[in-house]
Amino acid sequence: MKKAFPVWAFGALSLAMLPACRATPKPTASPSPAQSVPLSANTELPPTSALGTPYHFSNVTILGGGFVSGVVFSPAKAGVAYARTDVGGAYRLDPTTKSWLPLMDAFGRAESHFFGIESIAADPLDPNKVYAAAGTYVQSWAPNGAILRSSDQGATWQRTDMPLRMGGNELGRSVGERLAIDPNKTDILYFGSRTSGLWKSTDAAVTWTRVDGFPQKEDPTGFGVGFAVFDPRSGKPGLPTPTLYVGLASGDLGLYVSSDAGLSFNPVPKQPLKLVPNHAAFDAQGTLYVSYGSGPGPNDVVDGAVWKYEPKTQTFTNITPRAPSDTDKFGYGGLAVDRRRAGTLMVTTIDRWTHGDEIFRSVDAGKHWASLIAKATRDTAGAHYLYFGRDKLGPPGWMGDIDIDPFNPAHVMHVSGQGIWASEDATNAEKGQPTHWVFRDRGLEEAVVTKLVSTPVGAELVSGVADICGFRHTDLSQPPASGMHQNPVCNATTGLDYAGAKPEIMARVGTLWGAGKHGAVSTDAGKSWTPFASEPHGAESGGTIAVSADGTSFLWSLKKERLMRSGNRGASFAPSEGLPAALDAPSWVPVNLQLATDRVNPNKAYVFDTASAKTYVSSDAGAHFEPAQSGFPELADWARSSASIQAMPGVEGDVWLTSGKDLFRSTDSGRTWNALGSVEESHALGFGKAAPDRQNPSLYLVGKVASVAGLFRSDDLGKTWVRLNDDQHQFGFVNQISGDPKRFGRVYIGTGGRGVLFGDPR
Repeated sequence: MKKAFPVWAFGALSLAMLPACRATPKPTASPSPAQSVPLSANTELPPTSALGTPYHFSNVTILGGGFVSGVVFSPAKAGVAYARTDVGGAYRLDPTTKSWLPLMDAFGRAESHFFGIESIAADPLDPNKVYAAAGTYVQSWAPNGAILRSSDQGATWQRTDMPLRMGGNELGRSVGERLAIDPNKTDILYFGSRTSGLWKSTDAAVTWTRVDGFPQKEDPTGFGVGFAVFDPRSGKPGLPTPTLYVGLASGDLGLYVSSDAGLSFNPVPKQPLKLVPNHAAFDAQGTLYVSYGSGPGPNDVVDGAVWKYEPKTQTFTNITPRAPSDTDKFGYGGLAVDRRRAGTLMVTTIDRWTHGDEIFRSVDAGKHWASLIAKATRDTAGAHYLYFGRDKLGPPGWMGDIDIDPFNPAHVMHVSGQGIWASEDATNAEKGQPTHWVFRDRGLEEAVVTKLVSTPVGAELVSGVADICGFRHTDLSQPPASGMHQNPVCNATTGLDYAGAKPEIMARVGTLWGAGKHGAVSTDAGKSWTPFASEPHGAESGGTIAVSADGTSFLWSLKKERLMRSGNRGASFAPSEGLPAALDAPSWVPVNLQLATDRVNPNKAYVFDTASAKTYVSSDAGAHFEPAQSGFPELADWARSSASIQAMPGVEGDVWLTSGKDLFRSTDSGRTWNALGSVEESHALGFGKAAPDRQNPSLYLVGKVASVAGLFRSDDLGKTWVRLNDDQHQFGFVNQISGDPKRFGRVYIGTGGRGVLFGDPR
């Protein structure tokens, strides 16, 4: 699954200029969570917490959905393993439950770029120490990355801000590892950057300097240094390891070696040319194995190979299990060695779309290989969405990394575009027996959430999700047995709505992996879907949709097109009058014409043009619109995810608008608007069941109140607010929020990488 450059990955961050490359980065004492500032006197907080109400948050169980770019086993202790993701942060494996624990939740909206994990390194001697390189993009608009260090297996972090950008969600994100710890002197670490050469720390990642002796100082491609690997046999405990190999993800010469502890580097002689080294590892006898591709992946790899290198004789040997061809194009991604048995290794193909990717295992240093996938059995553990609407489970894709447990060679994990697969009997391949794999993604809920809907009838929650369409959850603790939305199965749901007076009627629109209809209607609260009989021009961009209160009319907003209306549930569409055409924008930018329908009166509809900062109203179910009010905060395209307009359930003409800054309310059907002075920033708003002593629905807000950023609830229409989360539970970039109309206090949040979470008062 190829991710674009989405707005949620950097939000409204100020984009710092890149410091001079020779600067020595200094540490930050903590992971810089949002400052704990007391709320205003009229905002009541329970006496049990100075930070917020006592809420408990848990993931709505999908079982992953995003690209896990790497897995790292601790060499120091059995059962300790880490996973890194491209936009969902880092995780640690709980060996007892075999589920994953999120490690980045203390980072909030302003630090959400740290959820793109470039690399992870586990200390080879101390099982509690772990390091992470964090930063999502190397583009000019992106903020700089940081090196994080932890002495408690990632429960808490300290950070050093680096004078360079990192690319956890860029091409090349599954190569590695870019972080390497000297096994003989563990205070020494190296970090291979994408744009600014090789960096070194001699004080356990507190400070860093660039390595002058490394030949590549800058790399405009943004691929840079892909990995660093020490030869532990070349050194002695307590002294810097002399021999270090470094792989470059660009250029004709990909492999360099230092024999003087990093003072100087030279190309490895007689190495394969014009292929990118993706992974490298030494076995117990000192043989170096390297996997190669025509590019750094995980996309567009059409050639590759596997080679072994004997440092004593400076000899390379091609040990490729299966050579790519003109009719079978692919490369090699993951590579792992058995640390206990020399000559035992596993490799994975990548981008083998024609015949399906494969895993190979050798026990004789690559002379012979066993292929695993054809005989393997795979258990999705309930993640039925992995079928993608097909009857048969396809082979895993984007296998950019594979790892053998150093304490149990039968235990192997490999990554994929949706999550992690694990085997407890990988050594069966040596006997020609089937291997068994289970989708081990519980707790690792990496998904980018686009829409959330909770209605008075039917399921607990209906969601829209990037890359894997979306889900209907009747049990929040289990993945839906039906898998993702069907008919159509989509790439991403970009619009989702229900009829206020007939909530069993729903509509969704989105983008597709292939051909098909881009919109569908449900009359059973999302259990089943029927594609629209017709669709307007430009429907392939997805857009957003709104359903009239009685479920008879749909409004569809599309990029670069006029707003379209259907009065017959999608049988035909015609343009609405009185509105400008929507602007064109990149795929990750929401459409500028945001829609809402009144939840009571089926004739009333509302539009917020986030580009011109104007609102429009309709009294004929969207056939015609007229201007209402202007002067709202203007939003650049990258900030439009903070803009929304929606009507309050059960109250005619009560409409709310988030603008990134003020929160606005209209009580006259969108004709006039007033800002709520209690809110400083508004990024998403939702409604839930009223408090026991109230008639009006409760409000749920992603924003800032009294200088504190977080998640808030108001039971009195925004007069007072209580914070629902604390500084250790910020979940990165939260872009969706909804209350539950059936249960007071229940809140759902959608994130830009940490999936869907729900919170209940304790």
